[in-house]
Amino acid sequence: MHTITRLSADDFRVRVKSLADVLGDVVDGGSSVGFLAPFGQEAAAAWWHTREPAVADGSLIVWVAEGRGGVNGTVSLALEPKPNGRHRAEILKLMVHRDARGQGLGRSLLATAEEAAVRAGATLLLLDTETGSAAEHLYRSAGWVRYGIVPDYAADPAGSLQDCSFYYKQLA
Repeated sequence: MHTITRLSADDFRVRVKSLADVLGDVVDGGSSVGFLAPFGQEAAAAWWHTREPAVADGSLIVWVAEGRGGVNGTVSLALEPKPNGRHRAEILKLMVHRDARGQGLGRSLLATAEEAAVRAGATLLLLDTETGSAAEHLYRSAGWVRYGIVPDYAADPAGSLQDCSFYYKQLA
């Protein structure tokens, strides 16, 4: 059983190491999520620290899923600050530690972020993921619509270029 918690700015700072552990595991497992191998704990923590101002000002909401052994997953929701785009938000860094996969944790994290988006007034969500990844099945089964594929969009951790699928979901 996991507990999903929205992190305050103070909680975020305290959990950077745990967030870095999840990020490092995901990259080690073959998902780039923006990073290349080798990718260590120090680099992962440094990246999370760059997110602190956005968490503090409320433009980035971060949740963690905690279970046995600590933090096993995370998801972030980036709210659009531009006046013409305040109706939309973006799902970022939905990540589940390899040891915690297959338990519905990714689906629970995604649903949590979607519900928060509705409460924040968003009616449109966006995200992207590597084409052919396990994440694509999750998004499609959760009602997301793929609106395009960009070839050779980003490199995987080994540096090989991969296609990327872009998704949207309209919220009620």
